[in-house]
Amino acid sequence: MKYIEFDNSKKYDLILLGRVAVDLNPVDYYCPLNESTTFKRYLGGSPANIAVGLARLGKKVGFFARVSDDQLGTFVTDYFKKEGIDTSHIKRCENGEKIGLTFTEIKSETESSIVMYRNVAADLKLDVCDIDEEYIKQGKALLISGTALAESPSREAALKAVALAKKNRVPIIFDIDYREYNWKNSDEIAIYYSSVAREADIILGSREEYDLTQKLIKEGMDDIETAKYWHNQNAKIVIIKHGKEGSTAYTDDGESFSIKPFPVKLLKSFGGGDGYASAFLYGVFEGWDIIDCLEFGSASASMLVASHACSEDMPSVEAVKDFIKKEKEEYGELIARV
Repeated sequence: MKYIEFDNSKKYDLILLGRVAVDLNPVDYYCPLNESTTFKRYLGGSPANIAVGLARLGKKVGFFARVSDDQLGTFVTDYFKKEGIDTSHIKRCENGEKIGLTFTEIKSETESSIVMYRNVAADLKLDVCDIDEEYIKQGKALLISGTALAESPSREAALKAVALAKKNRVPIIFDIDYREYNWKNSDEIAIYYSSVAREADIILGSREEYDLTQKLIKEGMDDIETAKYWHNQNAKIVIIKHGKEGSTAYTDDGESFSIKPFPVKLLKSFGGGDGYASAFLYGVFEGWDIIDCLEFGSASASMLVASHACSEDMPSVEAVKDFIKKEKEEYGELIARV
């Protein structure tokens, strides 16, 4: 069953708004970050990774962002161009702001962390003047990443994009994407997260992220109560993720569909969420049943946590299908389905 109807005459399958950054992942991993000496550079930032993931899956993608006016800004825009992502609305900063840097720590297969450098971050300088209504009208959907709401002027730019999407009946996808950096307090988080969540057709987040979003609405909601609340606002699909325990998609017809991760040998414990989001949304754009979208997303997530990179290791459609086939041959047909 299709829960959202997309206008297939549009030029882009998805236009995203949010963070474009640089990840530095240790090559000498399985030790504390202070002992790592060699790092490999990748394009990073959750919405940027999702954009690459969808492009690798054959979808046409556009992006609103600000990046630094230096070699790293050139690196990320060139990477987008190589992946076939439109960069016409990615602008350079004008006052020396620098692109966000993320150093990752891979201490073990199950223990990872990140150190983010986001003081005067370029992506948070996205301005309302950068938001082009005609560009939004060219997308089948608009994705807002929650980190774009952390600070002005980016938050106002994101809210303008949401308003223009609603005006032009462009479905909105909200990836809550909580990062503690740049936020002042939990009330601020709740105000801006909930304002976008109320307008979203699809919401993706962890249990913790929904709790942050709902702090000023009602605390202590369980998953079913959470889904019902956002369905009563505007959402057609509410996805609640529980990490290694799996995730559930709640649909506005009262149904729910659950999936768990495919078994893999982990390399790291981060990056899976962006693979999950891009592959799930691919299935939604293709009109698949929700459980098939979830399975595709779970497979991509498992592939990403078994690899060194995020953006660089985003799989193709054929790679994900081959992975699912091999996993089912080894573990059984319903290995990921609950």
